[in-house]
Amino acid sequence: MTTPKPASVEIRQHNAITTARYEMTACEMDIVFYLLSLIKKEDERGVMYQVKVRDLMAITGREWHYNQFLEATSNLRSREYIIEDEKRVLQVGLLASAEYIKGEGVIELEVSEKVRPYLIDLKNNFTSFRLHAAFSLTSKYAKRIYQIASQWKDIGESKTFSIHDLKVMLMLKDPKGKDPEQYTKLSMFKKFVLDTAVNQINAHTDLKISYELIKKGRSYQSIRFYINTQAPDQLPLPFDQPVENARHQHARQILDDLGIKDAKLIQQILSDEKLTDGMFKFNYELKTGRTKASKNPAGLLLKVLGLR
Repeated sequence: MTTPKPASVEIRQHNAITTARYEMTACEMDIVFYLLSLIKKEDERGVMYQVKVRDLMAITGREWHYNQFLEATSNLRSREYIIEDEKRVLQVGLLASAEYIKGEGVIELEVSEKVRPYLIDLKNNFTSFRLHAAFSLTSKYAKRIYQIASQWKDIGESKTFSIHDLKVMLMLKDPKGKDPEQYTKLSMFKKFVLDTAVNQINAHTDLKISYELIKKGRSYQSIRFYINTQAPDQLPLPFDQPVENARHQHARQILDDLGIKDAKLIQQILSDEKLTDGMFKFNYELKTGRTKASKNPAGLLLKVLGLR
């Protein structure tokens, strides 16, 4: 009897949140993605969502420290979503509170009631994006553009954004002009934001995207994204399974991606928690460019782990 594959966990997020202007680090986004996977429509007011540090480490494959969580949740408490329509401008924070349970590695997060309808009321207007894909992206701009592209994946192309508006959404430009604009040269904006996002999204998610820059007169003023779906190489991250299963599944996928096929080596790494942690750390540093291994990353990993 064949065991069915676990379904991918989808995060569903109201389009008003997807297009809202806010700034988060990649670390903060991972906490938010995890939180969004826990939220259910039937949840009552005031429910506390438990984020287990070990679970998040297992799912993301990243090494987290207590101070990182303190800083990230403190920032999330003060981060401001700006949601605007024809009638109003809403300034709202995502979290009402964050409480650490000492000695248990647990954070309890409370969602602001003002933002809850945008996260839970999903009948007509929502974006869905896969949790494992969201965690796979290391660039914060890739994470944001992935969210935006997911909003248009059923249509095949996005609306036309002015470059000004997209930069505002990515917090690269202050709409009031008080703070200096980042990546003012188009070539730098393409290299460090657009092209980095496209490459990561196409390599690690269920979407394959491209973009078109549109001229008005002699200069480029607008951008449009083209979106197709693809079967991602990664296995889904099964939140409905025990954390150890998810951790091992993710670890196996990383080893497979690195080209490590030897069953004894795989078993040795997966059966030793320190080796598994070291493998996750190596993979994260490889993806973020802190470790360089273009020719033989598998060989370097085995050397780092002391297995060669």
